[in-house]
Amino acid sequence: MSKKLEGNGRWESSRMMLPQHKEALINRQNPEPESKPVQKPTAEEHEMILNSILLPMMLTMVERNGKEFEVSANMLKRYYVAATQILMQRIHSEIVKNRNELKARKIKVFEDARPDDDLHYKYLCRGYEYPFAIMRDVVKSRISIMMGEFVKALLNEMRERPDMSH
Repeated sequence: MSKKLEGNGRWESSRMMLPQHKEALINRQNPEPESKPVQKPTAEEHEMILNSILLPMMLTMVERNGKEFEVSANMLKRYYVAATQILMQRIHSEIVKNRNELKARKIKVFEDARPDDDLHYKYLCRGYEYPFAIMRDVVKSRISIMMGEFVKALLNEMRERPDMSH
């Protein structure tokens, strides 16, 4: 090919080609992988994403309160500490279960630091990336509700045990 035809706006030949023909030829030579339709997270997956954020926060809160009980002079401190340990084990197992389920569904959650009062995160879900924020008041109320559910489940379990009911 002559040097006059290279890089001058003509497409590497002595013949002119329409732009749409050039594009079709390039696409035929270099086929792009077919993109799959993006599958957004379901309501259940949104709940799992939220739990992946809230459960570690709740575990930290329970752990901190357990340490406060350990150094307190309260007569019942050993019972509080024991209950705290059981609760922490339950929360931790729930965290592991939730992480494994997110991983199986190919969902990743990342913290996204922002300078305001809300908590910012983003998640990747089967090719879909979406940022979201949670207000601190919502976090507190959701953790409070979740904590109540954990304690209720533990109490129900204790009532069902024949060796624990008096």
